[in-house]
Amino acid sequence: MGYLDGFLVTLKQHRIFGGERVTTPYSGGRVAKRGKKTEGRDEKIAKPERMHGRHVLNRYEDGMEKCIGCELCAGVCPAKCIYVRGADNDPQEPTSPGERFGFVYEINYLRCIHCDLCVEACPTEAITESKLFEFSFTNRRDAVYSKAELLVGDDGKPKQLPWEDWREGEDVFTSGWMRATAAAGDADFVGAVGWSSELGYGVRAAEATQTEADTPKADKVEKTVKSVTR
Repeated sequence: MGYLDGFLVTLKQHRIFGGERVTTPYSGGRVAKRGKKTEGRDEKIAKPERMHGRHVLNRYEDGMEKCIGCELCAGVCPAKCIYVRGADNDPQEPTSPGERFGFVYEINYLRCIHCDLCVEACPTEAITESKLFEFSFTNRRDAVYSKAELLVGDDGKPKQLPWEDWREGEDVFTSGWMRATAAAGDADFVGAVGWSSELGYGVRAAEATQTEADTPKADKVEKTVKSVTR
């Protein structure tokens, strides 16, 4: 598809040409920032629980950081926007349970594509994502988030920075759900302690297990595979 073809696709979506709006009118919180009344302020559309938004670094119930400085998130990132450097824990005052912790943790949001691969790669569910998707950077320095800005507070909530437009519900369900054997949640492991209880604010529910209703679907797939291989 050429450049002009791409523009035509965009124009067809415009209401002048009979298209439908795919977004709602939204001022990005500029009304509130100007000191005006927030009554009648535009609202963001409700977002799903596992939306890929601004990242957070989680902690355990005892306050210890979940990041162990393994750098897997940085290694898997296709945009190379994550920079991590691990350091050895102080045996007397450890930062995380284990030998190492994330001494440096930075995310460059000028590069991040919110693919969620870093969340999938993390073995301790230290990094997860909130529902916040809008940033109003005025300089490049603000776009590079440090560990202090990403780490959740004592209440498990993400830190809300001045250039972020947080709305109600965008900071909930930002925590992962730890189980004993893997990062992904499974309802069979509810109540099984993997590492420690979660400090998080709005812990995500465990994934549903395979039910009998899924069995016919699995049989159908198996028959299709056998017919193809013959």
